Amino acid sequence: MDLFEKFGIETDNELLYVMAFTHSSYGSKHDLNYNYERLEFLGDSVLNLIVSKYLYCKYPQYEEGKLTKLRANYVCQNALIYYSHELNLREYMNIDVEDSLLTEHEVLSITADVFESFLGAIFLDQGIEFAREFLAKHIFKHIDEERIFFRDYKSAVKEYGDAEEVEVTYNLIDESGYPHEKTFIISVSINGEEMGIGKGRSKKDAEQAAAKIALEKLKISVF
Repeated sequence: MDLFEKFGIETDNELLYVMAFTHSSYGSKHDLNYNYERLEFLGDSVLNLIVSKYLYCKYPQYEEGKLTKLRANYVCQNALIYYSHELNLREYMNIDVEDSLLTEHEVLSITADVFESFLGAIFLDQGIEFAREFLAKHIFKHIDEERIFFRDYKSAVKEYGDAEEVEVTYNLIDESGYPHEKTFIISVSINGEEMGIGKGRSKKDAEQAAAKIALEKLKISVF
């Protein structure tokens, strides 16, 4: 189905949406002077603003810290990948996987970027109210269902360390792989005692994996 028909968009600026779905690999190969990165930057802010307002109104009893954690669950990369796949945005992407040597993991990350760049294009072209209606239709239902996309194990370990007045440290054990497909192994220690070792495609992912193991040992649940 046509992108504009699918999302009820009437526009005189189709190029803006082409930009929103164009990865730098495709732009470089075809000598284009644009890609989605600037729109992604804009869409990220629009997403945070609209989701923040929805959570602020939905949960008047929550303080700032809890609202921040809750928002993180709905704007994290896992959530964006889910939204993008649910809307089948990959169908519209302009990307050269083979020429740019992108891994499948990196392509997944790009699908998350494209959700934000598409939202950025919608905001520029259709305005903030249309962008809000778009998110209300496709994203707010997941908030209402309290769907979990991300559990912040690292923050939970930090909260434990602060409460118990113990030192929490992360150490890089190993880093391997090609520059575009690295694997990191990181340990977490509490007061010098190693409590978990995690592996991930980024240092952040490896730290989260290590923190998850530490919390399991401490018998602390994260919701």
